[in-house]
Amino acid sequence: MNAIYLDSRHSEEERRHRIYDGHFYAFSPTPATRALCSFARQMIEEAFHPLDPRTAQFALSVEEFVAIAGPLKPQFIHHPRVKGLVTEMLAEFGCDLNETYFDVPRLRVVTHDRYLTSGVGYVLHPHRDTWYSAPMCQIHWWLPIYAIEAENSLAFHPKYWDRPVENDSHLFNYYDWNRERRSATQHVKNDPRFQPHAQGPIETEPELRFVCDAGGAILFSAAHLHSTVPNVSGVTRFSMDFRTVHLGDLAAHRGAPNLDSAPQGTTLRDFLRCSDFAPLPPEIINEYDDAEAIRGREEFLVFRPDKASSVAR
Repeated sequence: MNAIYLDSRHSEEERRHRIYDGHFYAFSPTPATRALCSFARQMIEEAFHPLDPRTAQFALSVEEFVAIAGPLKPQFIHHPRVKGLVTEMLAEFGCDLNETYFDVPRLRVVTHDRYLTSGVGYVLHPHRDTWYSAPMCQIHWWLPIYAIEAENSLAFHPKYWDRPVENDSHLFNYYDWNRERRSATQHVKNDPRFQPHAQGPIETEPELRFVCDAGGAILFSAAHLHSTVPNVSGVTRFSMDFRTVHLGDLAAHRGAPNLDSAPQGTTLRDFLRCSDFAPLPPEIINEYDDAEAIRGREEFLVFRPDKASSVAR
């Protein structure tokens, strides 16, 4: 059974543990989530001006659209205001800023009717984030920047919460992914980068989709099987997401059950402490990594998105 807690008043500790048990949390917009999404929306609208970002795809070629969206994504990540807005949001949600670590938020762009499905607009197949080297205690925070509908949300496949899925995550190395992701904007028609997939049919029904206002927040475990909804809403979906881990849970190896994830490497070097943006202690990271995964890839241990000097067309 996977419960959905709406605007719950659970303590942050109880919320974490219930998420590790497969439950979902959905929150209405708050002052901090509105501030974060408003800032993102401002950047998006400045980049696409004078077009409405949600319908710009109908006025632009795919290449023109990518020329705008490609630089916009790293510019958002690197903006000095973003980390502060994220930590303000986490404080509002009751997180201990000395124990909670976050990674930088990513902008997601999902265009209508398969206009763009690779590179900066990659449409994700059913997957667990733990197939991509995430720790089992990772919590995913997902926020729509504009209001969404069921036709452009994201989908969860909860029947697989306690059912293993045959997959090829053992072939995935996070450090190879960091090396290859730098070329994402070049993949306009197809995306050749290796990503772990299920190795058999997935029964996507019953399917769970959350629909919330701009600035709403959906929290879920990295171990949940989920996918991008094929967007047939008539507008481009802009959303953002980031992840958190709790230092005590990492040290104690608490988290969701690992049913089928076997990737190489770890994402933990990407996480920053909320209180001062310090990285996780090396001794904690080393418990989740191995020398073989690192060998020959030392330059790519941390996600380093390219900085963009402009978002103008």
